[in-house]
Amino acid sequence: MRRVEHVMGFPVSLRVDDAGDFSRAADAVFAWLREVDVRFSPFRPDSEVSRYGRGEVADGELSADLTEVLALCARLREATGGAFEVRLPGRGFDPCAVVKGWSVQRAAGLLSAAGARRFCLNAGGDVVVSGGPWRVGIRHPEQAGQVCAVLEVTDAAVATSGRYERGDHILDGRTGRPATGLLSLTVLAPTLTEADATATAAFALGTDGPAWAAARAGCEVLAVDAARSVLRTPGLPLV
Repeated sequence: MRRVEHVMGFPVSLRVDDAGDFSRAADAVFAWLREVDVRFSPFRPDSEVSRYGRGEVADGELSADLTEVLALCARLREATGGAFEVRLPGRGFDPCAVVKGWSVQRAAGLLSAAGARRFCLNAGGDVVVSGGPWRVGIRHPEQAGQVCAVLEVTDAAVATSGRYERGDHILDGRTGRPATGLLSLTVLAPTLTEADATATAAFALGTDGPAWAAARAGCEVLAVDAARSVLRTPGLPLV
C-alpha cells in the first residue's frame, strides 16, 4: 500500500509492504498529522502553540502533548548551551524543530500498533522505517536532485537539517544569528523524535554540531561543513 498527502507544509508519503489491508491505519496516520498541524502550527493564530506563545494559555492549562514537546525543547536547550532555542526575538514561540519528528514518530507508532511490520514513512525528506533493510538517500546540499550518500536502515529514523531549501533559517539561539558553519547535517537515530531534533540542534551549534550529535546515545552522523568537508561517524551504514 502506498499513499501520499500534503500535510504540515510538506509531502508525506507512506509505504506499507505487509500483506493485508492497512487503509484504516493509514487514515489514522494522516488524521493525526492533520490534527498536529491544527494544534501545533505557529502559523495558525488559533493553534495551541500560537495561543501559548501569546500568553493566552497558562502552563497548567496545556495539553499533555504540548507539555511533552516543551520538555523536549527544554532538554535540547540545556544540552546545547542555548544554541537550540524555540523562543527567538522576532520569531515568537516556534517548536516546529521538535514537533515534526515527534509527531511523525507517533504516527509510525500507530502503524506498528495496527500490525504493520515493514513500512516507510517519509515526511518532507525525514524518514522513519520499520523492518528492512531500507535504502535512504541523503540529499546533496548543493546539487538539487542528487544524493551525497545512501544509508541502509532497519528499524530506525533519518533526518537532515540544511540550508538548501529554506536558506539560513536555523538560528543559533546564543547569538540570534543564522548558523552558517554547516551546509547539511544528517542524523541516524532509533526514533525520528531523536533524529530530527538532534539534527536541528546540532546544526544550530555550527562546527561543534557533528561531534555533539555523535556523542548522543544511538546517533550516527553525516555532515558537510561550509568548507565542503564531509564528516561522518564510523558506524554510519553507508551502502
